[in-house]
Amino acid sequence: MPLSSLTSLSLPPMGCGTWAWGNRLLWGYNPAMDDELQRVFNACVARGVTLFDSGDSYGTGRLKGRSETLLGQFASAYAGPNQDQICLATKLAAYPWRITRRSVRQAGAASAQRLGRPIDLAQMHWSTANYAPWQEGPFLEGLMDLYEQGQIKGIGLSNFGPKRLKLAHQRFQARGIPILTLQVQYSLLSTYPIVDLGLKDLCDDLGIRLMAYSPLALGLLTGKYSAEGPFPPGLRGGLFRQLLPKIQPLQQTLGDIAAQRQKTSAQVALNWCMAKGTIPIPGAKSLAQAEQNLGALGWMLDAGEIDALDQASRRSEKSMVQNIFQSR
Repeated sequence: MPLSSLTSLSLPPMGCGTWAWGNRLLWGYNPAMDDELQRVFNACVARGVTLFDSGDSYGTGRLKGRSETLLGQFASAYAGPNQDQICLATKLAAYPWRITRRSVRQAGAASAQRLGRPIDLAQMHWSTANYAPWQEGPFLEGLMDLYEQGQIKGIGLSNFGPKRLKLAHQRFQARGIPILTLQVQYSLLSTYPIVDLGLKDLCDDLGIRLMAYSPLALGLLTGKYSAEGPFPPGLRGGLFRQLLPKIQPLQQTLGDIAAQRQKTSAQVALNWCMAKGTIPIPGAKSLAQAEQNLGALGWMLDAGEIDALDQASRRSEKSMVQNIFQSR
């Protein structure tokens, strides 16, 4: 059920980023999870959610790119509805040692080998504008080399602001290659990329699809947590203690709309992202989480509900901290 086709790549209306948990592969990954993750993958594809987002930095060290490896294995093993629409996306990290086109080509080849197939959508994981702007040019040229060599089907970017996106677009135009997607941190608690940077309008003008990562704000928008606790462990718990007391109007509005719609707060938050014209990439480690995400499909918030959520978002006294790599 793709909304559009750009070159040979079809993008579905919502990505289910089972591998969007990133570093959790380092902190909590257990091989016993593999069967459950395969069930998550199967359920998503069968229901028409066919875009899966990974990264070559998801599973480093001893895990050796485990995220991409699993994703490739799951796609290869799947046989069912929408099999031919599976879109495997990955992000190539802008590590300090990836400073040449050749190093990017090598990174893309390594990711394709772990996936066991050509990469459908290869993305630059973050803009280097905030600390090494000179690195972006060779990195982007390396991505375009991979495209021209047929090793990837499409190219996307991540954490690029309007200034850097325009510069990148000019570089791509010079070689006649489109930029298909841009990932930004976007949710009811992180409206900065669209409200402040104006990236949605710019992407629309340039023919780029906007993808929203962390659309549930690390779980703050699921309705699972309250200002009184209990809180998740570690740094995430500390963040929740700071934010939850300050976002009560938003949580209340989410809960009210969810009750009226007979949906969950998470489903309403994801549907709001889609209503704003973005492709949200929620994480799912279990079949139950995947089923909840899938409940955001097949319906749409009305204009009054969207306005109420927008106003509640603006009234929140706190918002999510922005990714340090988000450029201007």
